[in-house]
Amino acid sequence: MTQVNALPIDTSPVAALLPHALTLNAEIEVDRIATSMREQITRRLRRRGCVLGLSGGIDSTVTAALAVRAFGPGKVLAVLMPETDSDPESLRLGKEVAAWLGIESVVEDIAPILTAAACYERRDACIRRLVPDFGKGWGCKVAISNSLEGKGYSITYLIVQSPDGETRKLRMPVDVYLGVVAATNMKQRTRKQLEYYHADRLNYAVLGTPNRLEYDQGFFVKNGDGAADHKPIAHLYKTQVYQLAEHLGAPEEIRQRPPTTDTWSLAQTQEEFYFSLPYREMDLCLYGLTHGLAAASVAPAVGLTAEQVEQVWRDIEAKRRTTRYLHEAPILVEPVLARSA
Repeated sequence: MTQVNALPIDTSPVAALLPHALTLNAEIEVDRIATSMREQITRRLRRRGCVLGLSGGIDSTVTAALAVRAFGPGKVLAVLMPETDSDPESLRLGKEVAAWLGIESVVEDIAPILTAAACYERRDACIRRLVPDFGKGWGCKVAISNSLEGKGYSITYLIVQSPDGETRKLRMPVDVYLGVVAATNMKQRTRKQLEYYHADRLNYAVLGTPNRLEYDQGFFVKNGDGAADHKPIAHLYKTQVYQLAEHLGAPEEIRQRPPTTDTWSLAQTQEEFYFSLPYREMDLCLYGLTHGLAAASVAPAVGLTAEQVEQVWRDIEAKRRTTRYLHEAPILVEPVLARSA
């Protein structure tokens, strides 16, 4: 989807990617999104307000602020869902955002649900196949190799930290990786279950919070944070989300906070876990690829060589192929069409 409010650039193969390519008219874009939300949620979905999970991050903050613009603070509910591995700052900042917007919020501690479903137990059992001593008091996270290393494929690593502070980085076999991720995905699916509980009782729609980079690259869990009735910022590059945050007056602490997954017990950035480059560079690379620019025209704006840009593009295309399944609707043997009387 082409961003209609971005300033025009010359997209010929020899054109340079200009610094303002991702600049929005924030006021126009906010009004456009809010209008779309009102029309689609009220008329098409026949819901009277919005529910969203509020994490204290930039994407959920902007989505909540847009919902308030669309429906007013009285018809927006924020659900804050900490668990054992959550950064306490996420809960604090989520409450701060709710107070800033004047919206109702509820705290749902999902740790008991995850414990009952053996989320942590299943994850730890997989980790112990690599680190037999892993257990209480240890921390963990997953990281990938940098897309600029030129291997043509990503290597996934498990990073663990012992109670005495010793850190180890181990390459993960596929079966261990799949087991760890499968258990961890319970977190996103549990959160979404609670969002829909509150949406059902209020006759509200559930909002998703992925930006364009996350949506395009499949950085979400199917039937977890990928499930939603409306995704207001999925067409916006992460850079543009920050522009809207500034225009909307989001708290400075939120705007300065580095993007994080807030999924693992060790601190982890989205760059480390999935994208391998900072979001500004990834935005520009994705923009150049989407608009058919030559790598040589993108390279100066990103601070990479043309060859490195092409490596990033190959990584983008690989993630698109790998995560296409996440975007798929349920498959039917044959179309089932509802006919009006």
